[in-house]
Amino acid sequence: MEQLGAREQAILALERRGFPGPGAKERAIREELGLAPVRYYQLLNALLDDERALALDPVTVNRLRRIREARREER
Repeated sequence: MEQLGAREQAILALERRGFPGPGAKERAIREELGLAPVRYYQLLNALLDDERALALDPVTVNRLRRIREARREER
């Protein structure tokens, strides 16, 4: 199975981190990854369905999947 690219790995690494306050995560997305937050979240959502991401970082991916499912159920 092919490995995730550097950008995908960087997205997962960013999701493992904690952020101190409002706007800090969005600032890190722009500065560290060079992405608009909207594009970042599109890529992240696709990553959550990628089995390679699950194999690389099961704790983070499963946590984010649970959060995504809870938000879907709220709608």
